[in-house]
Amino acid sequence: MIKILFICHGNICRSPMAEFLFKDMVKNRGIADRFLIASAATSNEEIGNPPHPGTRKKLASLGISCQGKHARRMTSRDFDEYDYLLGMDSWNIRNMKRFARNAQDEEKIARLLDFSDHPRDIADPWYTGDFETTYRDIMEGLEGLLRHLGE
Repeated sequence: MIKILFICHGNICRSPMAEFLFKDMVKNRGIADRFLIASAATSNEEIGNPPHPGTRKKLASLGISCQGKHARRMTSRDFDEYDYLLGMDSWNIRNMKRFARNAQDEEKIARLLDFSDHPRDIADPWYTGDFETTYRDIMEGLEGLLRHLGE
């Protein structure tokens, strides 16, 4: 089983969007049983809150529910549980490394779009208000991740 944790600053915009889009992708490909997929935050700011209305709206437009999701903060134990800890931007990566206990932990960290043909940060729609661009960037990263995993 491949265990993936998507991570952003607050766990209400980008990382839950990536979590639920990826769950839907692997379900539709008939390979959901090969994955454990979740998301988390690097900060405490939104802990316990549901996904941002913009994320919920975008997912709902695709027929995807994120009902029951509430923001949680990542911990050092996540490095024991997950094979990949995928941040959305360089700032997330810096913050994620603060939770790493050793070089092995750090090897599990990458930006989602590092798996694409055009590695870059995914802008935070909390600030941009542009959930459509966030969606397209996340999909680009998820497709690249699936290629990387040989799926």
